[in-house]
Amino acid sequence: MIVPMGLNLIHLRAFYAVATEGGFSAAARIAHVSQPTLSSQVRALEERYGVRLLERVGRDVTLTETGARLLEVARRLFGLEEQAEEVLSAAQGLQSGRLRVGADGPHHAIPLVARFMRRYPGIEVTLEMGSADRMLRDLRAARVDVALVARTGTDPRLHALTYLTSPLVIFVPRDHAWARRASIRLAEIRGERLIVREAASMTRQVFAAALAEAAIEPASVMRIESREAVREAVAAGLGIGVVAAAEFDPDRRVKALRISDANLSITEHLVCLEERRNLRVLEAFLTVAGEHA
Repeated sequence: MIVPMGLNLIHLRAFYAVATEGGFSAAARIAHVSQPTLSSQVRALEERYGVRLLERVGRDVTLTETGARLLEVARRLFGLEEQAEEVLSAAQGLQSGRLRVGADGPHHAIPLVARFMRRYPGIEVTLEMGSADRMLRDLRAARVDVALVARTGTDPRLHALTYLTSPLVIFVPRDHAWARRASIRLAEIRGERLIVREAASMTRQVFAAALAEAAIEPASVMRIESREAVREAVAAGLGIGVVAAAEFDPDRRVKALRISDANLSITEHLVCLEERRNLRVLEAFLTVAGEHA
């Protein structure tokens, strides 16, 4: 790729860091420079070409139309730079490098990252947690290299592989009437207080769709943001919960039960940008994942 005469790559890299990280503070930490330095580099790029690339509102920044177009070009440019580094370091057998992993939960991501790091101890791995929607946004913006999420969408820029599928289970406190049983029927949810996660949760969406299709309404619904808080609420007797079986942590205070008459499940996918799927570090990560899927 030909770099236009006069373009300062240091300034362009500063803009790219701010645009992908969503702000100057996070970008400065990634770039290992001070925030004033990064700000002056971006401002120098804007002044050099007489354009506005970022709108600054307090600590938040948003891209202008020109900034958004430049980000796409910068992403391709630095993507090629990364591929060049891959070619030059191929003989090292992945003895160094960096991989940024995003996930919508820790249960599958942390064991997978641990297996990868044991095999490739020289690779610096970071792990970001958030909703599936946020992780996919970070993936498109190149803030993470690969994401482990329960939702993929239909974006043709993304390459997705199935990692695992897990059935949904109901879990109840140990003093609940169902605690001695191994399973329940879906209709038995009617009249129970249901504790669920936020609306973006794929588990909640799948389960809510099944209840709606069967015209089953629980007595009430309590919303709690995290898996851990849902488990604590169920253990305290505030209601019953629903979770993917693979994400159910053994706990003597609660009991998991199969849903005998409904085939409900969550599928986790490994997702990366199609244009970057052949990077050696990504190929290695996907290979490790495939061995243990």
